[in-house]
Amino acid sequence: MSTAPHTWPRLYLADDLRIESEIILSPDHTHYLLHVLRAQAGDSIRIFNGRDGEWRATLTQTPQKKKEGAILSIREQRRPQSAEPDVWLCCAPIKRNHFDYMIQKATELGASVIQPVLTSHTQVRESNVERLRTIAIEAAEQAERLSVPEIREPVSLATLVKNWPKNRLPIICAEFGDAQPAAQGLSSALAQARTAAAIFTGPEGGFTTDELALLHTLPEVLCLRLGCRILRADTAALAALSCWQALCGDWKTHQGDIRTPRDNGTAR
Repeated sequence: MSTAPHTWPRLYLADDLRIESEIILSPDHTHYLLHVLRAQAGDSIRIFNGRDGEWRATLTQTPQKKKEGAILSIREQRRPQSAEPDVWLCCAPIKRNHFDYMIQKATELGASVIQPVLTSHTQVRESNVERLRTIAIEAAEQAERLSVPEIREPVSLATLVKNWPKNRLPIICAEFGDAQPAAQGLSSALAQARTAAAIFTGPEGGFTTDELALLHTLPEVLCLRLGCRILRADTAALAALSCWQALCGDWKTHQGDIRTPRDNGTAR
């Protein structure tokens, strides 16, 4: 396997990560490492759990029997856990392929929570949350994130509004009404002052008039227009997240290369 650290396999694990501890991998992770990536004993693996940063581990033991798990030994911490932008994506479920794509890209764009919302025009009423969580984990592994977004069970728009956390800024993407251009609204004093935000995007067909009225009952609601063209539901969600990251999130500052100086090292 390559000696360049950024090419080492990267896995999300639920286990606590501590120096010199050992982790027995699940059969699925074992199969992925040994039979998909062709990892061998002694190879370096990058692991993270969303709590303890990223660590380098080595594959120290491969299973002798089919149902046994490979063993990783944790060697060193490569990146400490750090704070990430706190932005939710509250989106109506759409057709499977498009929704899978939305989950993957929202993870790459740094959403902290993805909340499926059932509206009047929502055509897809059920979501396989466990499968969506798997998609988010795989996207976080590829994107070098230190966390995985929380994928919540679908709720009705009315229920979400009723239980809205008072300190989170609701940002509504609407094609009409009193919405401001995205750049203008996200550059406002209100948007810049609030570190916790949530972006609402509607289903194919958009929000109804009654739903927009309901959303306007939320405190300090900010309504945005995403340009002069009508966007698909998945496009709108990702465009809004991108705008928020650029104007309010961690795209505003240069965080440096996520690769550490060890990436020039020779550990296998």
